[in-house]
Order: sequence, then structure tokens, then C-alpha cells
Amino acid sequence: MTVKTNLSKGIITNIFSNYDLGDLLDFQPISKGTVQTNYLVNTTESKFILRYYENRSKGSVDFECHLLNYLKSHEYPCPRVLANKQSEYVGIYNEKPYALFEFMEGENLENPTEEQQNQLIEQIANLQNLTKDYIPISKEDRWNYSVELCAKLAQKEAFQLNTETSSHKLEWLKSELNKLQLPESLPKGICHCDFHFSNVLFKEGKFNALIDFDDANYTFLTFDLVSLINPFISNFSWDTWNNYAKEDNVFDFKETKKVVSEYTKYRKMNTEETKHLFDVFKLAILFDCIWYFKRGEYQDFYEKRKIDYLNTLGRDEFFKNIFG
Repeated sequence: MTVKTNLSKGIITNIFSNYDLGDLLDFQPISKGTVQTNYLVNTTESKFILRYYENRSKGSVDFECHLLNYLKSHEYPCPRVLANKQSEYVGIYNEKPYALFEFMEGENLENPTEEQQNQLIEQIANLQNLTKDYIPISKEDRWNYSVELCAKLAQKEAFQLNTETSSHKLEWLKSELNKLQLPESLPKGICHCDFHFSNVLFKEGKFNALIDFDDANYTFLTFDLVSLINPFISNFSWDTWNNYAKEDNVFDFKETKKVVSEYTKYRKMNTEETKHLFDVFKLAILFDCIWYFKRGEYQDFYEKRKIDYLNTLGRDEFFKNIFG
């Protein structure tokens, strides 16, 4: 059960006394999620989600709350953030922020159908359409995915580990970041950046809500798209990659083309976005390298092998296999 802070009935009652949301009936911790503490709370008025942020600043939570209410005002399927009696969305308990969200009905599907996957793709495109001109508040309090942030986080990981492997990985990662071509003119907006099945709710088989915007940030609009595409064969993964030789062909663009085709039904990418989808995809892999920095030896590891294959393929061939 992922509850890092146990909140008593007295604490939750005190929190809800700051809102006009009815009297507390009962509450229970939510086991899903790996970072923040979440409770399902029932009152005489309705059900709510209380999220207690273990490692986020108030500014970071302000970013999320403002974004969600902006999306909700445009009828996007996501939870609304509730304001307290002082018209504030973020509260503080024991020096950590919290927020209350409306409860969204639905179930998580580990194996959605193709139609349900397409519904998610449509909503991702809609998210980018809605936020391409959106001006977020407290943007500086978020990890906005960029080359600079990737290098900074890698430097931090390498320093903390302080091993030969981490030092060599850092040098390799910096070298690969320098190869990326990401023009300043590439469109930016808000991306969700965490499409784990537990963050997508379906109701009666239909897409009902995208939840948990804890990792959402201001980045290249195609970052969410590249998190959905996988141009590698299905058997090539983090635990099987070393079964393949470096000269093997591990690419299969069939499903990637389908995802991109579905996405562009709802959001058209400009010429620069299609040309540099290769670079954004590589950037996403390099961020994965940071999340799993301890994994593998520096001479040859999963993320490095993926980047090496892509470098051999090249930007033009990547483009042709998807759009040509």
C-alpha cells in the first residue's frame, strides 16, 4: 500500500473543515500510485480524492491545480480541483501541500482494446490542442522536459552514485544530448508525461478521465506522442535487449504508424514537428536513462542500445518509416 503519510480521522476532518463539502463519513487510503499519498474520502455531499504531496513544492501543486481547472473549464475529461472557503486550491499540512479533487468514476484497464487505445490517443491530441497557447502558472516549479533539464538531472544522478559506471554514463548521455536537433521554434505546451494504465479511467468501456497530472509539464507538444510510440519489435525490451546483436534489425514501425495516424486525425503536426519527432523520441529515451540510471553497465545497456540503433537508422529513415 503506497501511503507514505498516515492521516488520522481528526486530521482529515480538520482539512475538510476548510471546505463546504459536507460532513466526513469515512475515508480509506488508495494503494495505487508510487509517489504521493492519496485518500478516497466520503462526505455527506459526495466522494473526493485527497492528495497529500510528499515531494512537491506549493508552486508545483499550484501548476497542477490551475492546469486541471483550465482543462475542466474547456470540458476536458479530467478531475476538477476544489477550492476551500478562502477560494484557495492548495492547502498546507505539516509543511507539505495538499489538494482536493472531485472523484472520477471509472476503472483501470491493463489491456485496453484497440478502440480504447484510440480513445486515449484522441484525448492526448485534444490535451495538446487545448494547451498549445496556454500560459501555465508556477512553470518554474515543474521539471519541464528539455535538453538542459535532462543534463542537469543526469549530473545529479552521477554525482550521487559516484561510480565509474555513473561517470561514463553521464559522459555518454551528454554526448547524445549534444546530437539532438530541437529548434526553438518547435511548438510547446502541456504534456501529461505519465500514461500508466492506472492514470486512465474507462467507464462502461468508454474513455472517461485522464488523472494524475503530477508529472505534467511544459515541453515539446510531441513529447506525449513519442511516449506512446514504440518503433522497436515487441520482444525487444529492458529484460531481453541483450539477446540481440548490435547489427540485428529490431525495428517494426507498423504500430507506430497507426498511433501517429490516429493522433494526426485530431492534431496536425507542422513540418518541423514531423522532421524532429526523431529527436524528441530520443530525448524521451535519454530521460528514461535517468529514471533507471543504476541499471546496467556503461559499456552497453538498454537505453544506450536503443539510442545506438536509432543513430544507425538516422533521422531521415525514421521519418520515412512513419510518414513516407
